[in-house]
This record gives sequence, structure tokens and C-alpha cells, in this order.
Amino acid sequence: MRHYYKLTLTVSVGIVALILEFGLHQQLAAQIIITLTGSIMALSMFVEMVKTLRSGKYGVDLLAITAIVATLAVSEYWAGLVVLIMLTGGDSLEDYAAKRASTELKALLDNSPRTAHRLVNGQLTDIAVEDANVSDQLVVKPGELVPVDGHLIDGTALFDESSLTGESKPVEKVVGDDLMSGAVNGDSAVTMVVDKVAADSQYQQLVKLVKESEARPAKFVRLADRYAVPFTLVAYVIAGVAWAMSGDPHRFAEVLVVASPCPLILAAPVALVSGMSRTSRNGIVVKTGDMLEKLSTAKSAAFDKTGTITSGQLTVNKIVPQAAFTAETVLHLAASAEQNSSHILARSIVKYANDTPLSPANDLAEVTGNGVTAQVDDHEVKVGKLSFVDPETAQKPLAETAIYVAIDGHYAGYITFIDNVRPEAIATLQALHAEGVKNVMMLTGDQRAIADKIATEVGIDTVQADLLPADKIKNLKTIPKAGRPVIMVGDGVNDAPSLAVADVGIAMGAHGSTAASESADVVILKDDLSRVVTAIQIAKDTMAVAKQSVWIGIAICTILMLIASSGIIPALFGAMLQEVVDTVSILWALRALRDRPRLAIKAAPTKTIRQN
Repeated sequence: MRHYYKLTLTVSVGIVALILEFGLHQQLAAQIIITLTGSIMALSMFVEMVKTLRSGKYGVDLLAITAIVATLAVSEYWAGLVVLIMLTGGDSLEDYAAKRASTELKALLDNSPRTAHRLVNGQLTDIAVEDANVSDQLVVKPGELVPVDGHLIDGTALFDESSLTGESKPVEKVVGDDLMSGAVNGDSAVTMVVDKVAADSQYQQLVKLVKESEARPAKFVRLADRYAVPFTLVAYVIAGVAWAMSGDPHRFAEVLVVASPCPLILAAPVALVSGMSRTSRNGIVVKTGDMLEKLSTAKSAAFDKTGTITSGQLTVNKIVPQAAFTAETVLHLAASAEQNSSHILARSIVKYANDTPLSPANDLAEVTGNGVTAQVDDHEVKVGKLSFVDPETAQKPLAETAIYVAIDGHYAGYITFIDNVRPEAIATLQALHAEGVKNVMMLTGDQRAIADKIATEVGIDTVQADLLPADKIKNLKTIPKAGRPVIMVGDGVNDAPSLAVADVGIAMGAHGSTAASESADVVILKDDLSRVVTAIQIAKDTMAVAKQSVWIGIAICTILMLIASSGIIPALFGAMLQEVVDTVSILWALRALRDRPRLAIKAAPTKTIRQN
């Protein structure tokens, strides 16, 4: 039976009993109906408690059951009714508080993109989002949601990404920029190319993560259970001594009534759900409540390099043409040929060439794993690997990230790329140390020289380079107990196993892979490394509030038990006092919803790392 229905039944019985005793003067009938209802409720709670014990856990439900039975046994049936109302009302209030706290999460589910406008030969056709395929061209009109993940190929517009990243300021998007599904187009129609089908797109993945976070119960929700045994024993000792010294069994019932553990049961889950809601509001999805506890006590943090410490968005470094060609010609023809490709290097070239209009690319053909060919301005253009664009060459490929260009069958030159260190990386790592993360390391598959250079610039403590995914896992497993919990932060498919092995896996999900997001315990929706620190700070605040709420409940209940043991507090009045304790505990726990001022993490000037 749902908590709301239990509360409704209990209140209804109370109204009937009031009418019987004070309206019709049928005291015995009122006592019988309350006793029967209380006995049924107590039996129901006992069955639930047995199930809890069988699962290997021990809760504080035994106190509540004993309080109900004790009050009914000594004919304090009105006190027993108030305890029942308190317990069922407390559970209902918990449901309400959890629903209120998770409003930001659930709002996402009501705003999923459903339709798209496919552009074929200049004609628009409305299709279901699920029917959009990779490489399709879609038109997004003003005020509409971006239906799937892709990149912009025509037009410029402002996009509201607040539901995805928590950033309220609209973001300007130009040709070559990524578009995330769920973002709202502001002022003009644009044309995009689909990079991911609906099931793999950002917004749909976010909805999936939200559903997972609601469906997977937090192991740490019953924080009060940690104190269940000593609290229960203390309550029974005080109640037993009061009964023994007074010789009055009513004292036993009076003590247990004020010892009812409802505030303890409510405090932690309300705080944790509130904390999870707060992380969502800050562009972070935490899948389970126990991850907040681990984040709050993290001792080590490991980072992937590309896409995590660095932006993972390569930019053009230099254009080196052959003698017969100019850099402008090589760039223009290469960017025109690559303008419809979703490859990261292709998009970097298009973005770099954004200042000049691109030419139409005809007879476009993509050779998987090698490059593309196209007719641009009456020239045959090849862009890709050296062996693809110039099969007869004797030169070796460069020891850096580069693509090569051939024009009309002649080798025309190459374009190299650099990767930018995230501007917030240095401040983020400094803030991690300030938050108690003692060991910050880099685990990367990149070359040792590049990894060491980046680590020195941003303040990484230790570096492990040239690693395969299995090597990253091995390094994480060798971290000693004193260095745990350990956080792993990554964004790519190759990071997914490491994120799953770490105590807390954090995926940079704004532009990361689906596999990484699914393997992670925490997903950062905004492309901002400093959100790792934000997640830790919110986790610490949440756990502090949760523990404070539990201790406040314990302290108040203990004081009330000592007072009740003297016989000053009648059972009925003591039961009513519990409502006050409930309210105090819940209101204190809801403090975890509030954002508190934090020291801003300032971005440093952008630094670039040569890929050589």
C-alpha cells in the first residue's frame, strides 16, 4: 500500500474514532477500531522489517513497531493513533519532499525532441526524430529544439542550452560548431548535419540517465540505519529503567513514543535527493545517492588527457603547401571537400576556414579509414592520409596529427593540428587539492613527452603515459586503500572500462561518447572541467546536511526520552511532539537544495600543446 493511502486510511480511522468517542460516546468502539488499525499497520511494518533483515540490513523500524504496540497495550490508543499518523504522514512527506527535490530532473522528461525537418534536394519533409540518420541534413527553425546531435553547416544562431548544461546565457553557434539535441534555437533557421542517431544523442542520453538515477536506489539513503542499533538500545534502556523505577508500564510507552525514529528515517533520503537535484541544476547528473558520499570523501583523482585535460577539439596549427600551391588554396579546397564530414579533423578545418565562403562539393565520396574525394571548383580534391592522397610518395607521415591534400592528382601539401589545454584546467586541479584530493594523476594513451608537458603546465602530480585501456584499469586497481575513494574522469570510448572500475567514474558527457556516459557514475553535461570540483563541493555540502539532520533528530529524541522517563510528558502529547521533530529534520535536510557561494574557478589563458 502506498504511503499516501496509508495516511488517508489512518486519518479516516481517526475521524471515525473521534465521532464514536466524542460524538456518540462510544469509547470502547473507538478504542477497538484504533487498536485493530494499529495492529494491522504494525504487522505490515513488521513484515517489511523482516524483509529488510533478510537482505542483510538492520533498520530503525523496530522502535516504531514497539512504540505502537506499547501504546495500544496500555490503552493509550489515541497516542498510538498519533504515532501512526506521524509515521504514515512522515513517509508521505518524504515522498513529497523527494518529488519537490527532483523537479529539475523530471522536467527533462517532458521536453524530449519528437520531430525533425529533413532537407532533401531543397525540399523539407517532417519525420520522427527516431528516423533521422547519420549524415542527413536537417533544418532547425527558430524556437524549435535541436532534434539530434550534429554540427552546423549553414547559418548562425543563438541556442539556449540551459536544460542541458545549466548555463542560462544563450550560446552563439556558427558553421562547424556542435549542436546538442535538446538545445533551443533562438533567432534564425539553420541547417545541420546529423552526427548521431536519436538513441545516441545528448538529450536522449540525458533522459536515460535521469531514469536510471530515479530507478536505482541509493545504498546510502537510510543513513539513520548506521545509528539504528545503538539508538534502539539506548531507547530500550531508558524505557526499561523508567518502567522499572516507576513500576508503571505507561512510562515504557511514553519513552518509546518520543523515541519513534521517523525523523531519522526521513532526514538522509530527503537530503540526498535534494543534493542530486542540486547537481542536476548545475549541469551534473549523479546516478545514485551513494556516489555523493564517495565524492565527498575522495582522496585521489585520475584524468584522461585528450578531451578531459585538453579540450579534445583540435585546431589548425599550420598549413604547409607544395611549391605549386598556396596555403589559401589548400585550405579552401580541403575545407570545401570536408564541409559535410563529421570527422573531428574535418570539422576543425571547416571551422578554421569559416572566415571565407566555402565552395560546393560535388561527387563526394568517403573512403572509410582513409579520407574523402570531391569535385570542388572543377578540381579533383583528395583529403586524408598520406598513403591515400599520394600513393606513390616516398616520404613518411609526420609524427604529429596531420592530414594531407592532393589537387588534380598532384600532392598539394599538409595541414597540422594542435590541441588546447582547457582554460579552466589549472584552477580546477588546484581546487581539487584544496578540497582534500591529495593525489591527482594522468592516465593517458598518448606519448610520454606530450603527457609530461601537459602535466607540468596544469599541475598533475603523477603521469602514466602510453597506456592501453587495460593498463589504465591496472593503475586504478593498484591505488592503496589510503588513497581511496578514487575518481576517474574521462570522455572517450577507451575510458569506459576505467570509469566503471573507479570508485566514482565521471564522464565529460557534453561531447563525450555514449559508452563513457553509460559506464560512469556521474555525467557532466556542460563541457567544463571545473564541474568536477562543483560535484565534490555539492557532495560535501549534501553529506554534511544529511548527517546534521540525523544527529539533530537523535539529539532531540534523546532529550525527549529522558524527559518522558520522568513521567512529565503524557504519551499523547509525546506523540504530537514527534511531528515537530519531523518538521525540523525535514526542513533542515531540504537545506541541501540550496546553492551556496563558492570560490570561483577562473579560467587561465588558453594554452596549446603541439602534437609532436
